[in-house]
Amino acid sequence: MIQSPICDMLGIQYPVFQGGMAWIADAKLAAAVSNGGGLGIISAMNANADWLREQIHEAKKLTEKPFGVNIMLMSPFADEVAKVVAEEKIPVVTTGAGNPSKYMELWKEAGIHVIPVVASVGLARMVERHGAAAVIAEGGESGGHIGEAATMPLVPQIADAVSIPVIAAGGIADGRGMAAAFMLGARGVQMGTRFLVAEECGVHPNYKNKVLKAKDIDTVVTGRRLGHACRGLKNPFSREYAKKEWDVSFSPEELESLGVGALRKAAVDGNEKEGSFLCGQIAGLVTKEQPAAEIIRETCEEAETLLKEAAKWVK
Repeated sequence: MIQSPICDMLGIQYPVFQGGMAWIADAKLAAAVSNGGGLGIISAMNANADWLREQIHEAKKLTEKPFGVNIMLMSPFADEVAKVVAEEKIPVVTTGAGNPSKYMELWKEAGIHVIPVVASVGLARMVERHGAAAVIAEGGESGGHIGEAATMPLVPQIADAVSIPVIAAGGIADGRGMAAAFMLGARGVQMGTRFLVAEECGVHPNYKNKVLKAKDIDTVVTGRRLGHACRGLKNPFSREYAKKEWDVSFSPEELESLGVGALRKAAVDGNEKEGSFLCGQIAGLVTKEQPAAEIIRETCEEAETLLKEAAKWVK
């Protein structure tokens, strides 16, 4: 069975994190992933403290295993949800969309392992100096907000730059991706798109169906003009957004307004025309709905087999 330092650090069976996907990663999905031996993560998204506390209490009813909370640092409620995770003494906090340094001392005093999502060597070094327990090196192949570097070059550069464990994310959906991540210097993986189709994932069925039907060329990146690039599936919404993004007659404010509520329309309402279906490039490999525990076990067993057999290629 695949083991790594991240398993011992967090008390999990497999070095597999579930991505903190807004409007998708709730208590039910997080608990299912944790019960399956991985690290389930609740997304705090743009929700307030009361909503997050309710989700945390629900997850505690569903699992006795460690789970985490993802905090989007751009959220208007970031300050209050930062306090909630400290008060609830959540085992792990992952962060995205910014620098979490202002909250690190609070979280560390509460005994929380802080594991920021980073898209550059510079940010990885910075959060390590502030006491991060590990980092999630996320390449641009992932769904949602992305950086410039791809996973393949990003992971080994970050692994060389820091002494804390590195979790690889972006473009990983099976044991082949996991095995490759370990060879690049990672000590675990984070998957988002693969868990979109977990049986316990409560996202709208239309969202799951679009992921299951997606091919390798079915994602597009928008938002670069506004400074926050985002990857999602091609549909009427993303095509219209891409068309207007570089239209100089369309102001940044008008462009920003186009995306308001679009993810909720996809994840909750299943609106295939007006919704933003965030999804990674790996969607073409995601072909069946499965229990979260089966996804984790299947991924790790495949990776273990590949790593054990790798020696046959070396003479």
